[in-house]
Amino acid sequence: MTSDATTTTTTTLAGARALADRADALARAAIERAAVLTRGGADIDEHQVLCQRLAMIATEARAASALAAHAEALAASGRADPLSEDEALACAAEVVQKIASVAQAHPDDFGGGGALDESVRALVRSGLDDGRLRRIGERVIAGGGVNNVELDDDDAASTRAFTRQFARLEVLKEEDGIALADRIHRDDLLVPESLIRQFAELGFFGSSVPESYGGTEMGYLTMIVLTEELSAASLIAGSLLTRSEILTRALLEGGTERQKRTWLPRLASGEVLVAISVTEPDVGSDVASVQCRAALGERDGRRGWLINGAKAWCTFAGRADVLALLARTDADASKGYAGLSLFIVPKETFDGHKFAYRQPEGGLLTGEAIATPGYRGMHSFVLNFDDYFVPAENLVGEEQGIGRGFYLTLGGFAIGRLQTGGRALGVAQAALEKACAYVTQRTQFGRPIAGYQLTQYKIGVMATRIAAARQLTYSVARTTAPGARAPLGPAMAKLFASDIAVYATQDAQLLHGGWGYAEEDRIARFVADAQVLPIFEGVKATLELKVIARALVAPERG
Repeated sequence: MTSDATTTTTTTLAGARALADRADALARAAIERAAVLTRGGADIDEHQVLCQRLAMIATEARAASALAAHAEALAASGRADPLSEDEALACAAEVVQKIASVAQAHPDDFGGGGALDESVRALVRSGLDDGRLRRIGERVIAGGGVNNVELDDDDAASTRAFTRQFARLEVLKEEDGIALADRIHRDDLLVPESLIRQFAELGFFGSSVPESYGGTEMGYLTMIVLTEELSAASLIAGSLLTRSEILTRALLEGGTERQKRTWLPRLASGEVLVAISVTEPDVGSDVASVQCRAALGERDGRRGWLINGAKAWCTFAGRADVLALLARTDADASKGYAGLSLFIVPKETFDGHKFAYRQPEGGLLTGEAIATPGYRGMHSFVLNFDDYFVPAENLVGEEQGIGRGFYLTLGGFAIGRLQTGGRALGVAQAALEKACAYVTQRTQFGRPIAGYQLTQYKIGVMATRIAAARQLTYSVARTTAPGARAPLGPAMAKLFASDIAVYATQDAQLLHGGWGYAEEDRIARFVADAQVLPIFEGVKATLELKVIARALVAPERG
């Protein structure tokens, strides 16, 4: 590296770090003030707007720090990357500017703080310089928008290379000129058995199952990279893994040894596919209010439970072999979470949009798919249970699991949120690459769109925000402890990456002009799929208030 380049790197990195630290200080001041205003989290619902802002401030500050740390690590190892450094400075500048603006508009929320001195304002101006962002855009467009970011993990790197090739060859395999992923979306088809078999043969379903139970136990970073690459080809492909993850975590946390030996190898091999059944027609994020009932009963001399009630938004419920179902086993609704238990509910498989299954024991389960604009290929169902029999040994934890269902799912939902961060990265990345390809090929007013300043600027901003979401998610994957129940990091990764995916797909669509609105163009699928990301695995507002803000102002309660 030349002396001039070294000086530039040092200056850019120093600026990025200074701004990231300033963002963190502003966020900490906001957290301290919010803890006072909400009485340690007791009055969050009396300060919901403040707490929503707090969740975003703290999340974006953490993302800026993660991106700066990534650029610093590259430089420290002798692999300084000017693009990463520019992105780090631009990201940190944007976050500081945003937090300072909020602080100025709502000074009471920051205890009167938030003012920036001239040196910080100068760094913000430098980071947000139009020329800098255009240069980022030019370099990203020249590279086709491809993600080759350093991982510093051999397993994760080899998984990325293999999965990327697999996704392009199989998930995007063309037949009659239409890629499989596009056909599934356009015709609202179920993901084909051939793809499920390939996932099983490659060990994808066992990514979180310990080797002692037949899994591959990849570790969170490798699992996120796997999910990201599959999701870049198809959100459905990346989402196939999440359901088994949630049940796997519940079994590892509270299942009996017999249950682990019975179910985990079958989950890992793909022999048993899972759908998660928690939400109800009138119950969304307020899980404590679940009404679907499970009562002790007996059928044909077998002890078990009779399930009665309705569930909604149960994705993959038709094709799944089992449902991981949260039901109320204590009729006293005032017990809230403590009255819920988790069941493994076997069923027949169905590939259509509507099904009815009557058990030999007489119980009935019916399901009807909900029509959705995106996230097609697995179908999300409304389910109705009528005296549906579940054997006693299918209550997770058996007798010791009564009333522990909600707590057994916490770890799975937390890692499910981290996986959703990976899914969002994949969708956003796909949109970036599609936009880079289009603006290079499309000519307007006598030259390629890529040659215009505004195009370069837009791609620069898009790439910078995706880079921040990626480094936040990767950082959380590296630092989240196995078995963690409700950590803050996965919720932040899910929140931030999902918002970036919505933004990136919509901005990429705009760069496509009218053709971006045509269903035959893949960018329309990305836009439709991205809309669901801030909704599932904890709808955005609930995640901000009940998970992130609560964990920030009352760590012992979060």
